[in-house]
Amino acid sequence: MSDNRDQNVLRFEHPGLGRKRAKSTPKGRQVDPVALQEVIDLLGDLPRRRDLLIEHLHLIQDRYHQISAAHLAALADEMKLSFAEVFEVATFYAHFDVVKEGEPTIPPLTVRVCDSLTCELYGSEKLIADLKAQAGPDVRIVRAPCVGLCDQAPVAEVGHHFIHQATAQNVAAAIAAGDTHPHVPDDYIDFDAYVANGGYALLGKLRGGEMTVDELLTRLDGAGLRGLGGAGFPTARKWRAVRGEPGPRMMAINADEGEPGTFKDRHYLNTDPHRFLEGTLIGAHVVEAEDVYIYLRDEYPVAREILLREIAKLPAGGPRIHMRRGAGAYICGEESSLLESLEGKRGLPRHKPPYPFQVGLFGLATLINNVETVYWVRDIVEKGAEWWSSQGRNGRVGLRTFSVSGRVKNPGVKLTPAGVTIRELIDEYCGGMQEGHSFKAYLPGGASGGILPAHMDDIPLDFGTLEKYGCFIGSAAVVVMSDKDDIRSAALNLMRFFEDESCGQCTPCRIGTEKAVKLMQKPVWDQELLGELSQTMRDASICGLGQAASNPLTCVIKYFPDEFAPRVAAE
Repeated sequence: MSDNRDQNVLRFEHPGLGRKRAKSTPKGRQVDPVALQEVIDLLGDLPRRRDLLIEHLHLIQDRYHQISAAHLAALADEMKLSFAEVFEVATFYAHFDVVKEGEPTIPPLTVRVCDSLTCELYGSEKLIADLKAQAGPDVRIVRAPCVGLCDQAPVAEVGHHFIHQATAQNVAAAIAAGDTHPHVPDDYIDFDAYVANGGYALLGKLRGGEMTVDELLTRLDGAGLRGLGGAGFPTARKWRAVRGEPGPRMMAINADEGEPGTFKDRHYLNTDPHRFLEGTLIGAHVVEAEDVYIYLRDEYPVAREILLREIAKLPAGGPRIHMRRGAGAYICGEESSLLESLEGKRGLPRHKPPYPFQVGLFGLATLINNVETVYWVRDIVEKGAEWWSSQGRNGRVGLRTFSVSGRVKNPGVKLTPAGVTIRELIDEYCGGMQEGHSFKAYLPGGASGGILPAHMDDIPLDFGTLEKYGCFIGSAAVVVMSDKDDIRSAALNLMRFFEDESCGQCTPCRIGTEKAVKLMQKPVWDQELLGELSQTMRDASICGLGQAASNPLTCVIKYFPDEFAPRVAAE
């Protein structure tokens, strides 16, 4: 072969072959220089770390109301990631509107209408149809899972402004006025007001050595405080377990309450954020965490703005607090999925063991707590364990915050003694049933907590009291249904939610929820087949989503036989 050949031309080194190969071209998606500059400008001086990928995707989504293939390629290039890595994350989360190459752009304004159970009871289907009929070319109407405003159903989100008790008229008015930003109230308890009422004194005692960590944990033990995000694990025991692991350690707050019917954490964050922050900082002190990550669902822009304002007012010292936005994935309420998302990945549950308290965020021992759990730490320690444990009813201990929605006169967040019954909750705290509605059924623990009939109204609502009925209290999200509601339709609504929110990692959940929806859409349910399917999902799913998704279904079959008789006769 000649030494003076053109170095850009390659020849086949094979006897008898002298064909030239075409000039090589760079492989993979090419980066558009305009899109790259736009991404660079958006990111500014922010770090290009992998764990910030979702935050950077939010910046693009917020600025352009969609994420183009060009912007994905530019972001991948800027962060030194493959296009596939960025694409798989962006397309995993519902709030990222990814426009693939060759697809039309998305209208500049998106209106999301909640179609979860309570909003469906209050007419979300008609609202969606009305909005689609009147929407112009610059407005896109899409369905959304529960947005955490069930007490204001039905709810629509115009940009990032939520319309309570939405109608086609008030949504149209918001669109016409360009009212697309969150409305942040000014009546919450800010830093100055909180400190004036003794706030952060307990944290100061801990940091100054006036109270030891062991004393604090003993008081939490005495009160019997348990995790209030759904699992109910004893708080002091969890803190000790993390503290017993080798350092360095991390702390993460799960503020991604996506369970349909749940909105208690939003209430506490929007009204008394520093009580939550002080409890968080106390937890971080106990486990000696130098970094705290608050994972807040994207549907809570008001809480995010309040937290950003108030965290900036905290005195210097203590752990670094990092705010992270979810992006519309219910599965990220599961603790290991939350950790994956915090690391900038898809929210896929991890196999256990090891458990997050051993190997958690960035591979370090991690304390994970729910918002409400740490919210009560200051009160319990200052008022004493006896104060907390004396609050129960019907043989139970402590206080419970219920998110109540549905057919009651006064829905909302209700702080009650632990162990109240549904009848007590409706009559004493919600003003009774709405006029013209008779109590028929209730969800004691959100979408995955099962459905019980009205005649089972004397069960104390607490941890450990509902399991024998195929239900659980979970995050204490109560949805009340009446004689005007179809229980089978309600169960189908919940199963559709789980089908849509399944991460797809494991077959029993991914295929099981899809198959269940198809079977439940039929006029007559094949109860034997649905029972087998439910058992398989409970036994073989990786995480709680698939394991609990069939609870409403099995409850309807068990407790509402009359729901089937008319349909069977019609066949």
